[in-house]
Amino acid sequence: MNVAQSPATLAVLGAGSWGTALAILLSRNGYAVRLWGHDPGHVATLQRDRRNQAYLPDTRFPELVQPLADLADAVLGAEAVILVVPSHAFSEVVRGLAPLLSPSLGLTWATKGFEPGGGRLLHEVAREILGNRDLAVISGPSFAPEVARGLPTAVTVASPAPGYARRIASYLHSERFRAYTSDDIIGVQVGGAAKNVLAIATGIADGLGFGANTRAALITRGLAELIRLGTALGGQAETFMGLAGLGDLVLTCTDDQSRNRRLGLALARGLSVAQAKVEIGQEVEGVHTTREVFHIARRLGIEMPISEQVYGVLYAGVTPQQA
Repeated sequence: MNVAQSPATLAVLGAGSWGTALAILLSRNGYAVRLWGHDPGHVATLQRDRRNQAYLPDTRFPELVQPLADLADAVLGAEAVILVVPSHAFSEVVRGLAPLLSPSLGLTWATKGFEPGGGRLLHEVAREILGNRDLAVISGPSFAPEVARGLPTAVTVASPAPGYARRIASYLHSERFRAYTSDDIIGVQVGGAAKNVLAIATGIADGLGFGANTRAALITRGLAELIRLGTALGGQAETFMGLAGLGDLVLTCTDDQSRNRRLGLALARGLSVAQAKVEIGQEVEGVHTTREVFHIARRLGIEMPISEQVYGVLYAGVTPQQA
């Protein structure tokens, strides 16, 4: 795209590390990007510094990134809206969006998690609030700092509407960022959310010094748990062998950039969940997801022993050693 010819405008809602990284990626691809954050003070620092000092301090914003604190201003006239907020804030932000979106505008999100307390997948939440419109999810092995630095990355864009998935993928696609499409919006969401539980387990095991054999066993048996959960909820088994399943699982279980893995490492050192979250300093989605996965598995009669032990550590007073 020739940016001199008035580039299309995209809205990225959520100015954390992943939302910021996606805004940087999209602007490098030639789009005008409005980056919305809920905290006016944080947005003011983004506008002043032209970088996200809190989460991605090493990457300056391209000229096409415009940080905004007003949600209506962010989405007005946008060609696409990509929501990148924690799962516990998802429904609140979608409700705020509902009166602002034109009937023809779809919604895409890069949030990985379930509805807190209800256990629903996020497309169900969005559908209930927004009615019948195009929906898509972006998921896959993608650490925000590496995307911001322009390192090669591949993700999946899943939507039951193939044309919409291709359009969202086209915004993301570049020489160093590959976006593949899928029609399995359920499987892609389950893979992206539930792998965080297994990353906590792997972090605990590594923190206790259990070694590479244990790590490989947890990842492999964890994949079996993902497939059991995902197919029970309506996903396709083959999805879990792709980027949003195995790819994301391996990434988040083996690299210390993963907040969920770091939470497990901290728990193995004897920190409480609250202390570990303070040390990490960012949202750790796996803490919420563990509770939802545990209750979904119980309700559907799905065997998920690794996830069950993580739940015990986080919520039932089980020590990492006992788990």
